[in-house]
Amino acid sequence: MMMKILRGARGALLPLALCCGLLLLAGCGAQTATKGAQDGSDASVVTESGARAGQPASGEKKETAAKELTVKVYYPNDDGTKLVAVSRKIKTDKEDKYTAVMRSLLAGTQEKGQTVIIPKQAKLQSVKVADGTAKVSFSRELSKNFVGGSTGEEMLVGSIVDTLTEFPEVKRVQILIDGKAIESLSGHMDLTQPLARMKQLL
Repeated sequence: MMMKILRGARGALLPLALCCGLLLLAGCGAQTATKGAQDGSDASVVTESGARAGQPASGEKKETAAKELTVKVYYPNDDGTKLVAVSRKIKTDKEDKYTAVMRSLLAGTQEKGQTVIIPKQAKLQSVKVADGTAKVSFSRELSKNFVGGSTGEEMLVGSIVDTLTEFPEVKRVQILIDGKAIESLSGHMDLTQPLARMKQLL
């Protein structure tokens, strides 16, 4: 009779012991999770690809959009009586906007009723803006290969000056050859001093 009671007691104690063990394990797991949340050791979430939340996955590249501006460049009309504006988009991720707009001007125009007066052989060397004055330097081909007369010279100079003075911070423009001031391109205009916007050509 006593053996049966003991066996019955043991049978009742076994499930109880298992329940206690499970509760202890659950408590330890909760403490570990709480500790991890407090010390930040496992605060971030890992996605299926293995990358942490909020960060790009391995091999993913962030793209940097190029800065783009809409500007106006000026070319003479066919009969050389005025300058005509052309809207262009320039990118300034690799160079400043002043250099970019001058490169756009030198690229020429395909618009009807407009002509290119700047010699194709002329190379842009630099554009520097300080205290409201832009100093733009070209290779000597700008004057060497120029074939126009007084009107052509005025249009050439005007196209450069009026293009750069489209930027409100640029008040005057001085044209240089090989980084040095010049008297004139072909003897018709005084270029020893910076020139203000040539509104009479617009």
